[in-house]
Amino acid sequence: MLLLVSEGVYVTPRQYRIITYLVERGEADVEELARGLGAKREDLMRDIAELERKGLVEIWRYKFSEYVLTDIGREYVEKGLPEEQVYRVMDKCIGGTVDSFLKCAETSGISVDDAKIGLQYLIRSRCIVVESGKLTLGDRAICIEVVKKARETLKQILDLVNGAKVSGDLIATARRRQIIETREKVAVRVKASARLLEAWSRGLIREKELLTIVRPEVALELDKYIIKEFDLGVELPDIPISKKHPFMQFIDELREIMTSMGFEEVKGPHVEAEFWNFDVLFQAQDHPAREIHDTFFLKTALTARINPDLLETAKRVHERGWGYTWSPTRALRLVLRSQTTAVSARALRERGGGEYRVFTIDRNFRPESLDAKHSMEFYQLDGVIVGKDVTFKHLLYFFKEFVAALGLKEVWFKPGYFPFTEPSVEGYVKHPKLGWIEVFPGGMFRPEVMEMLGCAGYKAAAWGIGVDRLAMIVLGLDDIRLLFARNLMVLSSIKYTGLNYMWKKTSGKDVRVVEVPL
Repeated sequence: MLLLVSEGVYVTPRQYRIITYLVERGEADVEELARGLGAKREDLMRDIAELERKGLVEIWRYKFSEYVLTDIGREYVEKGLPEEQVYRVMDKCIGGTVDSFLKCAETSGISVDDAKIGLQYLIRSRCIVVESGKLTLGDRAICIEVVKKARETLKQILDLVNGAKVSGDLIATARRRQIIETREKVAVRVKASARLLEAWSRGLIREKELLTIVRPEVALELDKYIIKEFDLGVELPDIPISKKHPFMQFIDELREIMTSMGFEEVKGPHVEAEFWNFDVLFQAQDHPAREIHDTFFLKTALTARINPDLLETAKRVHERGWGYTWSPTRALRLVLRSQTTAVSARALRERGGGEYRVFTIDRNFRPESLDAKHSMEFYQLDGVIVGKDVTFKHLLYFFKEFVAALGLKEVWFKPGYFPFTEPSVEGYVKHPKLGWIEVFPGGMFRPEVMEMLGCAGYKAAAWGIGVDRLAMIVLGLDDIRLLFARNLMVLSSIKYTGLNYMWKKTSGKDVRVVEVPL
């Protein structure tokens, strides 16, 4: 309620500046107000709230969307669109195959993805022509026009981000090329109230300095100040009880499920030798998954140390099975582990033949494009069941029991192919929004793998469960990126109370294996 007295209505100097600004303009966004007063937005909010409480201003909030650059967009602003980047090195790299062109572009500082995208644009426009598998220069004038258009497009996108109006086609292009994204914002608008305008017209708005601490030297001059009042009756805000991140809680519960099923957890390094990540799994050294677009390689002169007898066994098995000259130098190179199967391989080598079950849950790394279902860093639950009489049926039964423990009801399998297992299977679970998602790749380790690991004569059912995708289903998320969100509002929206599988009498018999046509 506004208090009008003969001495006037007293406000602090900053509040007086806010009032003056609003009286002159009527209303303004807080951002505009902060710029006009040369102050920070957050510094004004308390003053605005106090003025509202006195009835001098009115406040309302509204949501709006704005376009911002993505990480890819910021990189393009710095380097240019992919077609412009590739054009700069075109004369140096043209004349060979597509692969040689991409390698040349990469050595010139262009990422593999940008090189592929830029080359596609130049080929599509006939700036570059493909003849008999070779790249040749087309019309130079077309090339110049493509680069000119790319620069103009990027300029217009920057104008869009800065608030300019552009065509809908440009917005669609910018979104398709992942240059921009839409971000929701909340704006606060402030308006001078009728009471303020009346008090201002009567000259009743006066300035006084705000005093929050009363010291003895000012005790006799308190009428010169606005004394900050404290309301001890105001309730304290609720402090949320800290709890574990839902994704980490889910991973811990997966560990409990595995140990309750008789498995022992094992660990392995994130920086791994190609030998353990690929070679000992009978993955040929020229396999596409071992190239730079699927594996992170370490830029270091260091190499792994592996028992020479083990290297000799791997050489014999690879050359006998794949018919090529196996390179121990390649096998000793260091990579960021791309699959936790490397941990399972180490466990089998250490334990040898026998009857046992082991598992590991940990991170892996691959140069994926980040989207709703893929990430360059992800968790896998890898495991093996080892024994002389282990069969493919044991693997399928494990998957069914595991799905039942998670409280899921439907799973379907189809034949799969992996270099180190035969037979192999791909298991799918249904996401309510994204449909069927593959989470259960597995199979029986090939005899060549068991021979290299010193387990000849034994069999092993192995798998590498996609934990992140499985968590999306259990936690009710439709975007894998939300698993690593730091926004408390997002985290608090995840209603997850745990699997409670220890209190459920679950059985693989409760799981329906769905027949889905390929």
